[in-house]
Amino acid sequence: MLLRVLIAAVLVLGTGVAVFLVVTEPARVPAASLGPHTPNLDNGRTLFFAGGCASCHASSKEERDRLGGGLALRSPFGTFHVPNISPDPADGIGRWSEAEFVTAMLDGTSPDGRHYYPAFPYTSYQRMTVGDLRDLFAYIKTLPAVSGRAPDHELAFPYSFRRGLGLWKLVNLDGKPFTPDPSRSAAWNRGAYLVNGPGHCAECHSPRDRFGGIVAAQRFAGGPNPEGEGWVPNITGKGLASWSAKDVEYLLETGDLPDGDSVGGTMTAVVRNTHELSPADRAAMAEYLKSLPPVDGPPRPERR
Repeated sequence: MLLRVLIAAVLVLGTGVAVFLVVTEPARVPAASLGPHTPNLDNGRTLFFAGGCASCHASSKEERDRLGGGLALRSPFGTFHVPNISPDPADGIGRWSEAEFVTAMLDGTSPDGRHYYPAFPYTSYQRMTVGDLRDLFAYIKTLPAVSGRAPDHELAFPYSFRRGLGLWKLVNLDGKPFTPDPSRSAAWNRGAYLVNGPGHCAECHSPRDRFGGIVAAQRFAGGPNPEGEGWVPNITGKGLASWSAKDVEYLLETGDLPDGDSVGGTMTAVVRNTHELSPADRAAMAEYLKSLPPVDGPPRPERR
């Protein structure tokens, strides 16, 4: 009888492990699925700034085209160190194929088949078109190669167990590209794409659940700074009620607020990037943001 129980337990355990391995298998984009493509470097440059790549990956504020990484991102789960994504063949992404880059951006999977942590906001990048990702990759390859690797992430168990991210992705990564709304204007759809895709605005401007996923019902409604200091503002119709679209557009260009103050903290780096976008793209982002319905965010703690 005991032997039967042990055999049954082993079978159940083995089945559980097999199911876990199957459902947490990192996804990949097959190279054969990409097809021919002529890169548009101007579009790649636009996406580079829309995505704020330099904000996290640049070696310094003064050398924004040198993407050597190294920035430390603190979180409730530990500290993440931003990697080198320059074209350096040894320490950066110089040896990556297009398919590996697209896979990283859409599926959060590394070239060696590991899950990336969602400190890399692939939950937003999954909305981007494959053509745009290929243009972005081509543009990054034109930038200077930078040697040197970032330190390893500083994470305690169980967060250091990457395979478990496959379960997180089942909940937070739906794999759906951006779908235009035919009832809206071309400018609104362009803004929606930039804000939700490359701009990944919701990644900072939304509260998160205990597992680090965005609270969908409060998307864009602000909340605690993921790095632990300060509060990220509500940018739905609740937070921007007194703003005009022109106010939002002007902030994205200059960093100046309607009350005469200016943005600070990490938003300074965001504006440094949105300043490089075309006036039409900034206006499109403003049109979309002003269309968001008012949503109450989490209560902000009283200042002491």
